[in-house]
Amino acid sequence: MIILNEKFYGRKTLDVAVDLLGKYLIHNINDQLVGGKIVETEAYTGVNDKAAHVYGGRKTERVLPMYGRAGTSYVYRIYGMYNCLNAITEREGEPQGVLIRAIEPLIGLDYIANMRYKKNFSELDKKQKLNLTSGPSKLCMALNIDKRLNNRLLFEGDLFICDLDDELKALFQVEEEKTGYIIKSKRIGIDYAEEAKDFLYRFYYNDNPYVSKKDKNGIKLY
Repeated sequence: MIILNEKFYGRKTLDVAVDLLGKYLIHNINDQLVGGKIVETEAYTGVNDKAAHVYGGRKTERVLPMYGRAGTSYVYRIYGMYNCLNAITEREGEPQGVLIRAIEPLIGLDYIANMRYKKNFSELDKKQKLNLTSGPSKLCMALNIDKRLNNRLLFEGDLFICDLDDELKALFQVEEEKTGYIIKSKRIGIDYAEEAKDFLYRFYYNDNPYVSKKDKNGIKLY
C-alpha cells in the first residue's frame, strides 16, 4: 500500500483531480479498513472560481482548511446534515481542492452496507448496491466520514488515499468493476456560479456504475 503524500497533492488542481481516479479512499475504523476506488472527482480552483467556497478570497472558519497544506482534508456539510470530503491541493495559502464525488466500494463491504442500509452486503439488491457510494455524501456516510475528520492530513491519520498493489487486492478480495476511459464534464449542483458552472472540472470513469451522474455531453479525456 502506497499512501499518497503531500507531493502528490501539491500540484495543479486539475491534474490532481484526474490522477485521483483509480486511487483508493480508505478509512481505518478501529483497525478495520473500509473504502473503495475513486471513480469521480470535481476540481475547485480557488478564489477566482465562482463555484468554490473561497471565491473572492472568503476566509471564514468553515473554509480555513482550504488554506492549509496540500493533502489536508476539508469536510463540509450540505443541508446541515450531509458531509462531503475534499482533498486540498496546490500549496499552503492557495485554497484549491478536489471533491471526491464517488467511489466503487470494494473493502469492508458489510460495514459499508450496514452504515447505509443496516444490512450486510449480501442482503442488498442491485439498486441498493449501486447506491452505496455513488455520490459525495453517500460515500461519506458509508465510510463514516464526518466533521471529526476535517482539517486532517490525508497521509498521517486514519483517513487516507493510496494505491493498492496486487497482493493487497488479493488480500481484500477486491473484484473491480470496469472503468473505461475518462470523461471530463461540467460540475454538478452549481447553477448559481455564472460562467463557472460551464467549466469542465468534473472527471469520471465512463463505464463505472458508481458514478453519480453521467453526462451525455461530456468529452472523452483519454
